Parts: sequence; structure tokens; C-alpha cells
Amino acid sequence: MHEYSTLAAVDLGSNSFHLQVARVAERQLYLLDNLKETVQLAAGLSEDQLLDEASQSRALACLERFGQRLRGFPHHAVRAVGTNSLRVARNAADFLRKAESALGFPIEIIAGHEEARLIYLGVVHSLPSSDDALLVVDIGGGSTELIIGSQLKSSKLESLPMGCISHSRHFFSDGKITKGSLKRAELAARTEIQAIAAEFSPSHWQKAYGSSGTARALAHILARNGYNDGNNEEIITLAGLEKLRDFLLRAGDIRKLEIEGLNPARRAIIAGGFAIMSAVFTELNMDRMAIASGALREGVLCDMLGRFHKEDVREISVQEFMQRYRIDPVQAARIESLAVMLGKQLLAGSPDQEKVEDALKMLSWAARLHEIGISVAHTGYHKHSAYILENADIPGFSRMEQFQLSQLVLSHHGSLAKTRDFLSQPVNLVRSVALRIAAIFYRSRTHVNLPDMVLSLNGKHCLLHIPQAWLERNPLTDTLLNNEIGVWAKVDIDLRIENLTESHRTRSGAA
Repeated sequence: MHEYSTLAAVDLGSNSFHLQVARVAERQLYLLDNLKETVQLAAGLSEDQLLDEASQSRALACLERFGQRLRGFPHHAVRAVGTNSLRVARNAADFLRKAESALGFPIEIIAGHEEARLIYLGVVHSLPSSDDALLVVDIGGGSTELIIGSQLKSSKLESLPMGCISHSRHFFSDGKITKGSLKRAELAARTEIQAIAAEFSPSHWQKAYGSSGTARALAHILARNGYNDGNNEEIITLAGLEKLRDFLLRAGDIRKLEIEGLNPARRAIIAGGFAIMSAVFTELNMDRMAIASGALREGVLCDMLGRFHKEDVREISVQEFMQRYRIDPVQAARIESLAVMLGKQLLAGSPDQEKVEDALKMLSWAARLHEIGISVAHTGYHKHSAYILENADIPGFSRMEQFQLSQLVLSHHGSLAKTRDFLSQPVNLVRSVALRIAAIFYRSRTHVNLPDMVLSLNGKHCLLHIPQAWLERNPLTDTLLNNEIGVWAKVDIDLRIENLTESHRTRSGAA
């Protein structure tokens, strides 16, 4: 994968959208530009989890402006991620088509644990180097992430389904801040945190940090009103939160909140954010939290930089999953090698080599992980594998990437009926053909002296040239390949097996 002198991250948060551009020099990131717009996507979610037209319009207008800033950026130099509101919105797929058109780049929806991992990465890169165990708390618009880690490695990740917008809408929808409504909001947040409180107690960390808008807004308010010792804008204290609670109750109405340091754009959501932060302090027995400058978008940039320098956390995750599910590494390597070789043949004419690299990387991972379902049951193992890959928390992978892995593994064996839509995309068809054929050749799970073979795909016509004499010496493989003809015919793909001649070898460059 090529390296780039400039990278950009787009964070489609539930409250705000952010665009951050950074220059790369000596494997370090230097901020060049930062754009932020308060879109409040979560405010547009209806009770049945549909994004309304107003919130979509705000989001699309913002993304068009971001898109103008990103014109001319190479495809791989920009990464855009969507968080909780896009995770839960039932019409997210329809919105994403319009959003990607407005931005001009693909948008990934990331799972809660992946969001937490990237937040931690962004926070730790903004802090002085330390061996201390850190707690990071990020209260967003629709979810709250809690992470424990040391140096660059996060060890505990949680994403809770509550944020400053969703909590404010639920408990303060009439605008009133009463003892009852504030107590209910704090108890609801405490209930969510109680389930993980033991794992995130102070015995597991030395320093606590808050990141993103809610934490910074609360710290700013506490400092500007003398609620913190020394008017320090870089901390939140339990004593300061208690003073802010008294103020909120005295004001009694969100519309009457006039306090030094409160941005008017946050007036409607500050009560919900406060309730969650108060619950964090109570349940985790905290009295102080520092504020970190890094957040999700910085984490996305750092993760991109790592991928360009062959430090892709996805590769580490694949290796860990292979160990966790006791995958036979020798068999996985056999199938991976042949699948990638066949994939290269099928993609040889593509003009975009970076997309080819991406496609082959996904094929490689699928080949190594296709048997993880055997740990559940051998019968229908490919279905179990697909389920695990789609639903597990796999660090580094977006939801779409996990879906692609899942569908590719599901399609490598048995019927193709359930993956028909997936296979309608040419790159998915290429990878599935390569993986299925590789699995057939190594059905015996032993070393095979492979023949020369040439695989080609033209539209819906797939042709495998292989020496007939080799097939005659290997009747099981011959039978399985001929069975494939019928399997692919059911999804309207014409697969043919023909004898490999010297002319085919010459034209293809085969050895």
C-alpha cells in the first residue's frame, strides 16, 4: 500500500461531525486542519430508529462541505467512520448512499468496541509516554465508551448505549430539570455502568481521562464558574460536579440555562451529559478526571498511519482469532497461498492496484479464518464461521469489512443461494471463486503437487484451464470441480473446466 504525505479522518458522530487533516512526517502526524459542525444526528432518530429528513439534510450539507475540503485526496488517504446513530438507524443504508456521494469517499460504520479502541488510540497518542494503566471515558451523542489500556494497547473495551443527546431526549424531553428527572437520568446511567463497574474500578488503572465534547464542555463550565480548584479547565472533579448539579436544579429549565462557559449549542444536551458523567464518577468511585485532547478522529488517523507501515491491527486480530479458535495453521496457509494466487490471476487486468491489494488482503484473511466455525461443529461449519465473523468484536475491522469476511467465508462451501446478492459485486465474485477452488484442491488436508492452472473470469463466464492428465490422476478433485459447475449455475455463473494447453500457459505467463 502506498504511503501518503497527508491523511484525513472524518468522524460522523451522533452529536458532531469532524474532519481532521494531518501531515505525515517521519511516521508522525502533524495537524493541518480541523473542521467541526454540530449536526446532532441522534436528535433526528425517531422512536422506531429512523433518521428523519431534517437530520439527514443537516448531515448531507455538512458532508458536502467536508467533501470540498477533501477534493483531490487519494482514495486510501481518507477514512470516514460512522458511530452509534448510524449503528442503530434502520435507514442507515439508504442514508449512507447519499452521504458517500456528498462526501466523495466511502463511509464505514464501526462497532462500539472498535469505536472504543480507536478513541483510546487517539487519546493515548495525545498524552506523554507513560507505563501507567489508563481509564478513558468518552461520552458521545448516542453512546458512551469506557476503555482501560496501557501505552498503545487497550485491554478492556465497553460501549454503552447512552449518550448526551439520547439521555437528554429521554429524561428531559419537556425541558424541565427537576430532582426527579435528574435522579432518574443518573440512576439509568448508573444501571448501565454497574454491570461493568468491577472491571473498570480504580484498582485496574492509575489515571483517568475524559475525551470528546461532553467531557470538555463540563470541564470548561466547572472552571469558568469556580467549581474546580484553581479554575483548571483540564480536569473534572466530583466536588465540581456536585456544584453543577445544584446549579442545574436551581435553573430548573434547560431553556433558562445561562451559565458561564456553556456553549448555546450544548444547552439542550448538557443535562443528559452531566447525568452520565455523574454516574461514571459514582459507580467507579472517582473524584477526579483529567481531560485529553485526543479522540476518535485522532485514533482513526493513527490507525491509518499504522496500516501504511505494515502495522495493521486487523492482521494482529486475524492471528489472534486463529489461535483462539485453534485453526490448523498449515491447512490455512495452503488454502491462503492458492486462493491468493488465483485471485491475482483474476484481478491481473485491474487498473487500480491499491484496490487489488485490498481485495487480496480480504481474501487472505478469509482463507485463514474460514474454518473457525469448526470449533462450534463440523456440520455446517462454514455457517458457524460466517456467524462468528459477522458478530464478534474483531479489532480493526469495520462492520462492512466483517460482513464481507462473513459472506466470503459463507460462500466458500456448499450452496451459494444465500450469498447471491453478495456475489453480484464483481470483486466479491472473484474472491469467492478463488477461495472455493482453493478449498477443493486441499480437501485432503495434505500437501498437493499442484498442476499449472489458469483461471479467468469474464462477466458471468468463468474458465479454469487445468491439465486433463492431472485430473485423471486425482479423481476426487476432478469430481468436486465438476460439481462446482452445477453449484455456480444456480447463481447464473457459467463455470467451465478445460484442458490446459501449451498455448494457454504461454498466454497467461504460467510456469
